[in-house]
Amino acid sequence: MTHWLLRYRFAPDYLERRATFRAEHLGIAWEAADAGTLILGGAAGDPPDEGLLVFTTREAAEAFAGADPYVAAGLVLDWTLKPWTTVVGALAATPVRP
Repeated sequence: MTHWLLRYRFAPDYLERRATFRAEHLGIAWEAADAGTLILGGAAGDPPDEGLLVFTTREAAEAFAGADPYVAAGLVLDWTLKPWTTVVGALAATPVRP
């Protein structure tokens, strides 16, 4: 089992434009979290220049990006998805202890 890390690269005017789309974006994010497929998500940087979201499956991450108004509106310039083998912590998918 593995986690999936979805990384968004934000447009330079992300902060100025996000208000119009934020409620819908957060709505689908909380829906995924409540369903158990989104573990953590949020903006990174100060000011934010990317978004990082951790999902339980590739399909859930792709579906999220496909439905996200931030992506559709161009606030996200591009996104990448990669498997993340988590081994330490209470939510690690494949815990490894010495």
